[in-house]
Amino acid sequence: MQKYCILKLIGSKMLSPLRPARSAFYSTIKCTGFSMEQCNSLSSLSPFELRKLIRAADPRIKTTTGLAYGFQQANVLVLPSALSKDFEEFCGKNTAPLPLLYVSKSGEMSCTPLAQHADIRTDISQYCVYEKGKLLKTVSNLNDYTSPLKDMVCFYLGCSFGFEGKLKEAGVPVRNVEQKKNVSMYRTSVPCVPAGVFQCLLVVTMRPVPAQMLDIVVEVTHLNPLAHGAPVHIGDPALLGIQDLSRPEYGDAVEQQPGDVPVFWACGVTSIEAVLTSKPALAFTHSPGCMFVTDLPDSSSCPSSSSSSPLDPNLTPLSFKLSQNPLFYSLASKRALHKIRQLENIIGEDPGERGISAIFLPDELLLSCLALSHSSSVLITTGFPTHYMHNPPDETDGPPGAIAMANMLLSLGKQVTMVTDRRGLQLNQDIITEAVSSGVLVAPVPLVTFEDNGPDSALNFLCHNGDVNKPRYDHLVAIERSGRAADGNYYNMRGVNIKHLLDPIDNLFIAAKDIPGIRTTGIGDGGNELGMGKLRERVKNYMPKGELIACDVPADYAITCGVSNWGGYAVCCGLFLLQSCPSHQRYLKKGLGLKHKQCKENGLNQWSSGLPSVEKEETFLSTLMHFGVRSGKTGNLAMEVDGLTFHPTHSDLITRLLQVTHST
Repeated sequence: MQKYCILKLIGSKMLSPLRPARSAFYSTIKCTGFSMEQCNSLSSLSPFELRKLIRAADPRIKTTTGLAYGFQQANVLVLPSALSKDFEEFCGKNTAPLPLLYVSKSGEMSCTPLAQHADIRTDISQYCVYEKGKLLKTVSNLNDYTSPLKDMVCFYLGCSFGFEGKLKEAGVPVRNVEQKKNVSMYRTSVPCVPAGVFQCLLVVTMRPVPAQMLDIVVEVTHLNPLAHGAPVHIGDPALLGIQDLSRPEYGDAVEQQPGDVPVFWACGVTSIEAVLTSKPALAFTHSPGCMFVTDLPDSSSCPSSSSSSPLDPNLTPLSFKLSQNPLFYSLASKRALHKIRQLENIIGEDPGERGISAIFLPDELLLSCLALSHSSSVLITTGFPTHYMHNPPDETDGPPGAIAMANMLLSLGKQVTMVTDRRGLQLNQDIITEAVSSGVLVAPVPLVTFEDNGPDSALNFLCHNGDVNKPRYDHLVAIERSGRAADGNYYNMRGVNIKHLLDPIDNLFIAAKDIPGIRTTGIGDGGNELGMGKLRERVKNYMPKGELIACDVPADYAITCGVSNWGGYAVCCGLFLLQSCPSHQRYLKKGLGLKHKQCKENGLNQWSSGLPSVEKEETFLSTLMHFGVRSGKTGNLAMEVDGLTFHPTHSDLITRLLQVTHST
């Protein structure tokens, strides 16, 4: 019997064979000349050997998931030559779903940089044929289309199957392979960045991952950007517009196991969505899950680049859980994490000797900054009327940090609103106006008040028409805001009740706990501030008069610091670091949009202008003095905060925060 080829097996373990009917199985052996043992070893075959089987229409190869471990796989899109420039630009603007491995010349059927002896007409197990954006049929080869292919360009795009082998090596269960299923693919509500005639919604794959293995998964996939790289979303699918994981648009529903978290990667099937919306006269794609197997190792090197540098290990992302309802994780690089922890250590210093270290929780600054980075509309409140015998009764700790955060958030393009007590409305309006006039604040910030007129007042304030699905704000921040104690009163550090000077803004933080789309941050330096309820047991046990003064209202994130203003400054610096972190920005933008380097160059000056500075903070403190706002600890009408003079204590600390922020 004549054999068309002789295959060299590179292993014997079969992972998940697809077992055809016996007659078809033996006919495959006959036509290829393989032994029974060889045909049962699909998972150990080389890419060349797999392409040979696919070309021979081996019935066992339905999809390529679980095959060609150690090698890149490719999504394939074939378009008329006239559309190739537009689609190449579309890929460049949406690199996560559409990582280009190779773009053929017009009419080129092979792809030598990716695979030797390959033919795009025969080396995919199933193709889709589209005419004017409609799926006409699926075929096992494109031989009948050789003539139109002569004026078409083939795009080879990275595929997430290319990292499944590395996940397996790292001990991560790959559920779709375990369950012998095609991976789940979903159309999201996230629009890709358009280019030319191409625009569509992002498609993602989902793999359930044990929660304790998320960092391993993130790191492994980050190292393979040509296979879509790190995840673009971890957690609740509804945040991507996916309503039902059991009904994927493409592929199979993959079941989660107890303790699993849904993890989503950008998907090359986005290219199929682009065909459906752009409606070219004729187009061909792989059938989802039926990939082109390349000879490229599953590494980060790019075949189209003559030189490629290894990925910076400091940019390796780590995952951080931000909320349980909805379940949501974010990513930040090791470098950003290290710097934000440095910021947290600096603001944790205690020159006033309050014993703040006893109520410190690590990484609250990081988590708050990550959540604020994902936010679009932020509500900020401050105001601690500790000087109840003076008019105004407010102190210089709080407003500077609040205005600094507002300025940074505005610089990042977020909506910012401030809520204050009715008694202080005019004072705070005048302070904001002066801050804008003096250049401390880049633009005016709307100032509102909150009144408790009934059980739904807070809900109606926070959400349009009281609908929890339509929140006005997605993050509430309280900095040095007097917080309600367990007995319903509000106490300064001396244990004096100042409830008569405060509106019940605490109710907003309480209501926010039941609104899934809103996160909350509290910043304080004594434990009696709004949001410090997260630390109330520590405050009661370790802070002076803790049993009496401890705030009972928690925030999701509680940032403790030697002076509350410092927490506001650190949030600004942390946001700047995340804005400058390519790992975080890629996740934030779902891998869509301009390349991070270009974004960074365009936005660096704007982001830097949002940071606090010694000059701006000195100017703003002078403004507070002008309006009669006093130092918290001493009551002095002077350039001091909490009894600590601006120079050198506060000015030096700001300088140190900025040095960490700008350090390389």
